[in-house]
Amino acid sequence: MIHTPMKSLIFTGLAVLFTSTTACATLPTHETPRVQPIVVAAEPEAAQAGMDILKRGGTAADAAVAVQTVLGLMEPQSSGLGGGAFMLYYDAKTGEITDYNGRETAPAAATPDLFMGADGKPISFRDAVLSGRATGVPGAMHLLDRAQKDHGNQSWDSLFSAATQLADDGFRVTPRLGNYLQNVDFPQKHTADFIAYLGDGQGGYRKTGDILKNPAYAGSLRALAAQRGDTFRKGPIAEAIVAKTHEAPLAGGMTLADLSGYQVKASTTATYATVGGYAGKPVCITYRIYIVCSNNTPSGGIALLQGLKIAESQPLDQWGVHDPRAWQVLIETERLMYADRDQYEADTPLFNRQQDAYLDPAYLKARSGLIKIGTANAAPKAGVLPMQVAPDRTLEPAGTSHFVIRDSYGNVLTMTTTVESYFGTGRMVGGFFLNNQLTDFSFSPQTDDGLPVANSVAGGKHPRSSMSPVIVFDQTGKTVIAAVGSPGGSAILSYNLKVLIAVLDWKLSMQDAINLPNVVSRGNSIRVERARMEPAVWDGLTAMGYTLTATNGEESGLNGILRQPDGTFDGGSDPRREGVVIKSPQAAKR
Repeated sequence: MIHTPMKSLIFTGLAVLFTSTTACATLPTHETPRVQPIVVAAEPEAAQAGMDILKRGGTAADAAVAVQTVLGLMEPQSSGLGGGAFMLYYDAKTGEITDYNGRETAPAAATPDLFMGADGKPISFRDAVLSGRATGVPGAMHLLDRAQKDHGNQSWDSLFSAATQLADDGFRVTPRLGNYLQNVDFPQKHTADFIAYLGDGQGGYRKTGDILKNPAYAGSLRALAAQRGDTFRKGPIAEAIVAKTHEAPLAGGMTLADLSGYQVKASTTATYATVGGYAGKPVCITYRIYIVCSNNTPSGGIALLQGLKIAESQPLDQWGVHDPRAWQVLIETERLMYADRDQYEADTPLFNRQQDAYLDPAYLKARSGLIKIGTANAAPKAGVLPMQVAPDRTLEPAGTSHFVIRDSYGNVLTMTTTVESYFGTGRMVGGFFLNNQLTDFSFSPQTDDGLPVANSVAGGKHPRSSMSPVIVFDQTGKTVIAAVGSPGGSAILSYNLKVLIAVLDWKLSMQDAINLPNVVSRGNSIRVERARMEPAVWDGLTAMGYTLTATNGEESGLNGILRQPDGTFDGGSDPRREGVVIKSPQAAKR
């Protein structure tokens, strides 16, 4: 049986209603389905796989396993078994949120000069991304294992059937994957593993519509179904990962001890609106009448929430989406957000101790006071915080995916998942690509004058990330209003900030918010999707003195859900990718 893309779902943002004929299975006796499930993901087959789990009574944590394993097969340029992820999970029964950190870690043998050449200078990104040194200990499947143990109600081994069947029987190469293979050049495209899997055998590459089978991937899924996360701790797949990272060029230092010792970091708390005390738990802030929560470091959540607090000082709701001043606030807020994030944020004890200072109201008021409405502002420097570190200019390619799930019990999951660059390192094990996540570290551990870079390499350390899954609550912290996230490298923060302002201040639907032009403002660079921006807004910004760089498209892949006035949820999916919104038949409102 050949699986083809669902033609009726292939365009973005369409909510399709499916009639369930499958009885719920293995539900705990104290729970009964109450609300309408919804899945938003970057591939129709992945979203449908998740919905199938929900329709039989599974939770969002169960469905996430099905979604991720199909995504890893059908969009290997973005995420997979060999990558990492961040998840924010809302448990409707307890009212608590859990921050799951499945970010890759550097092997114990990694040192600050990991990406420094013999000449004492950083090696090129191309050389680094293809190297064995680039791969961190994978964490995505460990995260899903942990979350499903915590919140699932289905048998683990029943969650892999959709992806396994697609891998065995074959699936059609999607337009987006086909475009990468036919029209985009990148270093990984020339590796032996890449060519063996995605080459056409005649010196070219597979094209859109070709049938692609991956029996090795199916074998890895069967191993995961039987052994859970231990598949990546010991045994043939773990041994193959170590061996592959030790191959030239630039062999890495990963060991089986690194794999067996990996631990997902998880912290749970009730949604909160207090100021301070952010370390060691999900980060929540107040934004106008809402509470907005995201993952803590090393995710980009704390930077995104800082951006929201800076923007809160301006009357964005009064100006509205058509006013150039509102877009100026977005530009200047992003500049301030990135200036601080690039300098200070990292997976270090120092930054963790200074998180309260990073979101201190007086500090944020001073930062927001730098925004001068009506005229182009100079690119800001980082604010002054009690951390003597240098700014980091690490590249973060856009090889990532995001999905959102709300199950019939009201639980909500938002997860960003990645192999870092397109197809990771281009090295494959067990039918999946290995991540190049360690290139998210600063290649140089210090500046020329000896000032340390916070995001430098160290054994066991997580590289800094921009991934920032978000859940928005009402002012009581008990009702979910929205959940959203995006891929896009460092621009993830800009994409997420745009959508949050659009739905919370401008009262747009999730789909309309996602459709708005992406604006990525960092230092002196201001990239704008000009074709999506109203001419009057563009002209208003240039009249203020801004030099805008028009782009044809950004690599966002925003997916989100938004509560409607009647208590139901609708969703939106980015038209820049192939995502869809799938909802089950209407259930009781909650």
